[in-house]
Parts: sequence; C-alpha cells; structure tokens
Amino acid sequence: MSYTIAPATRGVTRRMIALATGLATLLGTGQAVAQDYAFGWNPRTGDGWIDTWLGDVNRYGARYRAPFIDEMVRYHAAPRALVVELLDARWAPGDIYYACAVAKIVGRPCRHVVGEWERNHGEGWGALARQLGITPGSNGFHRLKRGFVPTYDRWSRPIYIDGDMRDEYPGRKLMPEPARAQSASGRRQARQPSRRVNGG
Repeated sequence: MSYTIAPATRGVTRRMIALATGLATLLGTGQAVAQDYAFGWNPRTGDGWIDTWLGDVNRYGARYRAPFIDEMVRYHAAPRALVVELLDARWAPGDIYYACAVAKIVGRPCRHVVGEWERNHGEGWGALARQLGITPGSNGFHRLKRGFVPTYDRWSRPIYIDGDMRDEYPGRKLMPEPARAQSASGRRQARQPSRRVNGG
C-alpha cells in the first residue's frame, strides 16, 4: 500500500518540514553554543554551591552582556577591554566572574588570574584558587562565596544562600535541600586527595 500526497498539500508539507528542520537546527545550535566555551564548562571549585551559581552567572552573562561587563568593571576591578576580549574569545561568563573575584581577594590584577587559568585550568578552579592562596574554609574562600550575594542584588536576580552563610545574610532563603546536599558533597570531594591508580 502506498500513500500519495495531494498536489495542494505538497507545498504545505515541504514548508512544515523546512520549518521543523530550521527549528531543530536553531535549538540544537543554541544548545551547542551554550556549551561551546573556550575551556568547556566544568568549574570544579570544590564547592557545589559556588559551581551552581557560576552556572547561573553563565546564563546571566550570555543574556545580559552589558550589565555583566559593567559588574566586572565596577565591582571586580576588571578592565572593560579584557572582559569584552574574553567574552569574544568564548570564555564562560562564570569563568570571567570567578577569575576576577579571585583576583580581587588575592590582590592581583584580573588579567593575572586569567593567565593562570589559561595555563592551569585542567584541575579546576579549586586547585587554582589553592595555588593562589585561597583554601576551602579560609577567610578568602568565605569572602569569595559572600561576594555572589551583592552581585546578585545589583542584578536584581534571586539567589539562595548556603548554610554556612546564614550569619552574614540572616533572613535570606537557603538553597533547597537536594542542592545543599550536592554542595556539601562537592566540598568533601575537594578536601579528599586524589587517588591515582598505577597501571601494571
């Protein structure tokens, strides 16, 4: 049994196929672009809460480029030309934010931390932050975490705090329970030394 399409509906069918193909391509391209960052996207800060919000910084920076750039320039001492250059080079906005936030805490120019990340990004932000003197649980680490909240306030964007931030931000909503468990798991993994298996 064979089916034939009436001549009057062939044009409609072709347009629908073209529209569906175009839509699928557009949606697929959007997903590829979101994941097509210069260094991929796997921050590995050692803190699941920070990793979560850096992912959200990616979404904000991709959608609201100008306010993102302004935040980096005004509050994180990043040269505007550097932020624009990094975004144009397909850096993830979360990587730019974290590089400049780390730089501010360690008293180095953002460009210095950017250079370190370009050379040593293989083990993630947690390892690089430790090399620069910011260890999990340190005062610098807590300053880094707390810095997200005023940034989000300036962006008028909601943010949930982590359990260890309650004293600094009383009355703020805590991260929902499943995400807090993941955050704690990320901190435990960051503290555990990596085990290498020798072959043979």
